[in-house]
Amino acid sequence: MKRNDLFPDTRTTYKLKTELTQTNRSSENNIGIESSSISNRPDNNNNNHQQNSTTEVDPSIKKTKEDIARFFFENGLDFHLVSSPSFHNMMGPRKCHIPTLDELKGSLFKDALKEVTKYIDEARNSWAHTGCTILLDEWKGETGRDFVNVLVDSPRATVYLSTYDISDYIGKTDEMKMLFDKVLSEVGIENVVQVITSSDSIFTKELVTELSEKYRQIFWSVSGSFCMQLMLEKLLEMDVIKEILEKAKIFTRFIYGNPNALKYLKEKTDGDLFQQSSKIKSTQPFLTLENIVLEKKMLTKMFRSPIFLADKGWDEVYDLVSDESFWMGASDVLKAAIPLVRVIQWMTGSSNKEQMGYIYETMDQAKETIKQGLKKNKSQYTRFWKVIDEIWTGVLYTPIHAAGYYLNPNLFYTSDRFIDLEVATGLLCCVVRTTRDPRVQDRVTIQIETYQNSKGAFGLGCAEDQRSNTSPAKWWLKYGGECPELQKLALRILSQTCEGASKFQLNRVSVEKLLDTGISRREQKRLAHAVFVEYNMQLQNFESGKVGLYSIHIWNN
Repeated sequence: MKRNDLFPDTRTTYKLKTELTQTNRSSENNIGIESSSISNRPDNNNNNHQQNSTTEVDPSIKKTKEDIARFFFENGLDFHLVSSPSFHNMMGPRKCHIPTLDELKGSLFKDALKEVTKYIDEARNSWAHTGCTILLDEWKGETGRDFVNVLVDSPRATVYLSTYDISDYIGKTDEMKMLFDKVLSEVGIENVVQVITSSDSIFTKELVTELSEKYRQIFWSVSGSFCMQLMLEKLLEMDVIKEILEKAKIFTRFIYGNPNALKYLKEKTDGDLFQQSSKIKSTQPFLTLENIVLEKKMLTKMFRSPIFLADKGWDEVYDLVSDESFWMGASDVLKAAIPLVRVIQWMTGSSNKEQMGYIYETMDQAKETIKQGLKKNKSQYTRFWKVIDEIWTGVLYTPIHAAGYYLNPNLFYTSDRFIDLEVATGLLCCVVRTTRDPRVQDRVTIQIETYQNSKGAFGLGCAEDQRSNTSPAKWWLKYGGECPELQKLALRILSQTCEGASKFQLNRVSVEKLLDTGISRREQKRLAHAVFVEYNMQLQNFESGKVGLYSIHIWNN
């Protein structure tokens, strides 16, 4: 990633087996769906009459059946819908390719489970080399109970492992420690570099402090985009910003209340100017305002036209479009907010996985962009900096972020690098916490000097053309071999994300149904398989850039 890309302007080796754990709700409650405890043999009872194998039919028919089956599996659909007359009518001439209910429940599902198992195996085999991040996606369900999904992120893939009902653990540190013992045992504590929570609501700072004392080699942070949202929400509370955004609603109310205005707008802009699609609610008003400012000339012409002169509310819109103070205020609001919106877009993109080497610099870039946009007016930009620093220091930052900056050759080997006390201390903290052996710590310290002074292979790799077109982690693989201990540390740090699990928008309805203690053990087993396949297929789609597929699901946040 180039340094200014974000701010160009203000604009089984391990085997699956079946086991669900459940204890009495009156004492402790935990039903986990675990990758290490799910069989790759789905329940085939009552499927004795299914077709022997889809491999016996024409390859094109087999492929169509597999595609249809995947559609059912990855969207968590009821298998019985395959027998729906409407579904058959929808398929038209190809309805002869529709799999049977028995095939969906049997051979096709078994094949899908094998595929998912292989996918997770490949990811797991990479964890010892690159390290991994545990992503905790916590939420409160419709029944008021608290749940957490456990995902594992690495450069190879993001995979779903398990889900827990933690309602009876809230506020109980010992129980939470036991839960993390179980999760870390499944992942392998030696593989885990950091844990990222989706918010700070359940895993409070006090709890994280205690967990950090127990697991000193693991760093704990909160989702980067969640922290950016907190910053934007604080901006939304400022009177000067609130006033501008309220005025901007005059445009949207008039246009969406006036069919002719909406038609005119769509003709002139080839789309819908004001409806911004974003997973992050707090970004929407700023993105809408950005579009309004970008289309100032068109909107001015539109509302000065006699076409809408007799329409209700026209006079208010006309006054606003003619008010230069509004446009100046809107421009200043965007100069403060859009840099943070760009950070969110960077963090939540499907192609941006190895973020650790850039998050520290990215936040500095955002602050500097705000300062420059507001013409270095200290009385203006410092109030926005204060908001950013408050969340960065109090919620998001951990030493691994500073170490990522130091170990990123694309930033370190530049003329404007800035190694202050926070960066140097952050790197040292990572060395001490991740390496207990004092002799290894000493070797790493010596190797840091070699890296800092561009000695050995680092002297070849520090040239811009050798580092600008490769990821920081791959750079260390190529040039860090003479410093093996530092190379290992750099690879494990630079291979991590800064974003939580919420960006994947996994279907929470399915797992809440699974964790309903009112259903039978057999149904829990069936749903465990289904959720396991569904989640990991959705994650595969996200990895490949096929996002935005799951709007049919209810998003409880």
